[in-house]
Amino acid sequence: MSKLKRLLLLGFIALLIVPLAACQSSTAAYNPKQKLGPQINYTITGIDAGAGIMGGAQSALSAYHLQKDNWQLQTSSTAAMTSTLDKAIKYKQPIVITGWQPHWMFTKYPIKFLKDPKHVFGKAESIHTITRVGLKKDNPAVYKFLTQFHWNATQMSQIMLKVNAGEAPSKAAKAYIKDHPAQVNQWLSGVKAGHGKAVKFTYVAWDSEIASTNLVKQLLESKGYKVTIQPMEAETMWASIATNAADASVSAWLPTTSGRYAKQYKGQFVDVRANLHGAKTGLAVPKYMKNINSISDLVNK
Repeated sequence: MSKLKRLLLLGFIALLIVPLAACQSSTAAYNPKQKLGPQINYTITGIDAGAGIMGGAQSALSAYHLQKDNWQLQTSSTAAMTSTLDKAIKYKQPIVITGWQPHWMFTKYPIKFLKDPKHVFGKAESIHTITRVGLKKDNPAVYKFLTQFHWNATQMSQIMLKVNAGEAPSKAAKAYIKDHPAQVNQWLSGVKAGHGKAVKFTYVAWDSEIASTNLVKQLLESKGYKVTIQPMEAETMWASIATNAADASVSAWLPTTSGRYAKQYKGQFVDVRANLHGAKTGLAVPKYMKNINSISDLVNK
């Protein structure tokens, strides 16, 4: 064999070995006796760049001095993040993610929020219903319904889990309505029929907001309204309400996650009510990472 051929063969073998080694290391289980950072390449697995939680995570890098060890926030999507989490849980790998509740991942997977003693992510939030200015006058029945619509994370998860399992959001919402007649009667109490009147909702395409927006759509359509729903980035959603391009949204996380948009559009929207209490954002890890309980532990352990 010529020298050139031997070099080419060795190079080919090296190309095979490197991905194999990477694959083997990627399935290594979490080792609590070793520092966490090197085990996950000092990477926090995030979601869409424009999401409010990503701003909080970026602030956490600075507040907890994670940048000194070159910790980084990886931008992806909600679907990509949960897919990576699913794999990590399967092999008991270490992982740090941007998490929020309500979300089906806290029901499906054994994960926990990391303590945030510096309150970078703020305290518990609520998901609010907001409308354009003038909706109460133009469409008092829909506005009345929105003042009555509220639920909790456990109830919301019933729709989210079905959607995650592959069921269409509209079908999952219809099933919820069928299974909760008393609650539905409370939400629709005194709400007059729509007779085809149009109403438009915009929302951030998170699993929680997909669930709530599709449920609201089905509820109002049962009263004869023609309901349009449209997913948007968070800032665009707020702008749609502020400019009267849409009538309402049930996906405003306040006071922290969407706080900057609430300030930006102050006076250009109506905060109707909190439709869900106890919402939360932060960094999260699997529960089998028992020695990692605080964001500060990312540096110290």
